[in-house]
Amino acid sequence: MPKKEILILLWGVLLLTSCFKEEPLNAECDILEARVSVGNADEVFFHASDSLVRVNSEDNHIVFTVRRTADLTRMSPCFTITEGATIVPESGSAHDFSQGPVTYTVTSQDRQWQRQYQVGFQPISVSVTDTVKYDFEHYQLDANYQKFYVWYEEGDEGPEMIWASGNGGFFIANQSKGANDYPTIPDVNGLDGQCLKLTTLDTGPLGRSTGRPIAAGNMFLGSLNTAIVLRDALHATEMGVPFTQEPTLLTGYYKYQPGPEYKNKAQQIVENRTDSADIYSVLYRNHDEKGQPVVLYGDNVLTSELIVRKARIDVVKTTSDWCYFEIPYERLGDIDEQLLRERGYNLALVFAASRNGDMFEGAIGSTLYIDKVRIICTHDE
Repeated sequence: MPKKEILILLWGVLLLTSCFKEEPLNAECDILEARVSVGNADEVFFHASDSLVRVNSEDNHIVFTVRRTADLTRMSPCFTITEGATIVPESGSAHDFSQGPVTYTVTSQDRQWQRQYQVGFQPISVSVTDTVKYDFEHYQLDANYQKFYVWYEEGDEGPEMIWASGNGGFFIANQSKGANDYPTIPDVNGLDGQCLKLTTLDTGPLGRSTGRPIAAGNMFLGSLNTAIVLRDALHATEMGVPFTQEPTLLTGYYKYQPGPEYKNKAQQIVENRTDSADIYSVLYRNHDEKGQPVVLYGDNVLTSELIVRKARIDVVKTTSDWCYFEIPYERLGDIDEQLLRERGYNLALVFAASRNGDMFEGAIGSTLYIDKVRIICTHDE
C-alpha cells in the first residue's frame, strides 16, 4: 500500500477512536435488597415477606426478624447491589449469625468507594407485657452524616431503630444546620430525664422552591425513605412497626405553644387561625388479602380500611406546664388473635408540632414537647 494511503488510513482510525469515550465506572456501593431462602421458612419467619428486606439508602444495618426458635448457625443471605459493585463475604455464602451480626463490605465498580453493612437476625418473642413504655431517653447522631438526632429503644438483642422523624428530609434542604437546629431534637427538661422537642421550622430557599416551605417537627414509629422525601413526602413516611398486643389506651404528657402566624402552603397568613399539634395512634393489618405486605403512609394512616384500632387526641391545648393526656383506642374492626400473635399487625404512633404539617401548612415556631408515653394493652401473652 502506498505510503500516502497508509497515512490516510491511520488518520481515519485516530478520528474514529476519538469519537468513542469510555463510560465512567459506577461509583455507588450500596445494598439495595437483602433476602434469605430457607427450606423451613415457617419455622424461621413469621411471614414469607419477612425473608426480604428492602434497604433504604441511609441504612447501614440490615435486620431480618425471625422466630426466637430459629436456627441461625448457617444462614445464607443474598444481596442485590448497585451495578458493577462487589460484596465480601460473597452473596449467598453461609455464615453463623447466632453470635451476632456479620459485616459485609460493598466496593464500587470504580474501586474508589466502600461501604460496610451490619447484617443480622433478630429473634422475636410474642411474649409481651400489659404496658408498653416510650420515654425517649435513647438517641444518637445519625450514622451516615452525624448531623441530626435519631432515636431507638433498648431491646433484648440490642438497640431497636423503630423511631423515625422528618429530620432526614430537613437535612437535604439544610445541610449546614447543627443537630439542635432540626425540627426534632431531645430536650433535657422532661418530666424525668429527657423528652422530645418538636418544632415547626422554615425549610429555607430549597424547601420553598419545591413547594415545601415548612417542616413540622414530628416523631413516628416506622421509617423515613429519604430517597423520595423531596418528591413525595407523604409516601416517604412508612408508618408503623409490628405489634403483638391489642392496644386499649394511649397516655402521656405534653406541653404546647403554637407559633404566632398560621400560613397556608403558599405562605399566605390565614387570619384568625391558630396552629394545633397532633397526637395519634392506629393498629392495622400489615398484609392484604393476598398475603402481600402492606405499610401505611402519611396519606392513608388515618383512613385505611386495614385499621382496626385508632386513638387520636381531639385538642392539644396551649400550655407551658406538662399536661397529661389519655386517649382510648376506638374499635374499627375485629382483631384476629392468631394473626396478632404472629406479628400480622403494625402499630403506628405519631406526634407532630403542626397538625397540617404533612400538607406544609402551620405556624413556624409551633413547639410540642412529649414525654412518658404509655400504651396500655389488654393482656400478657
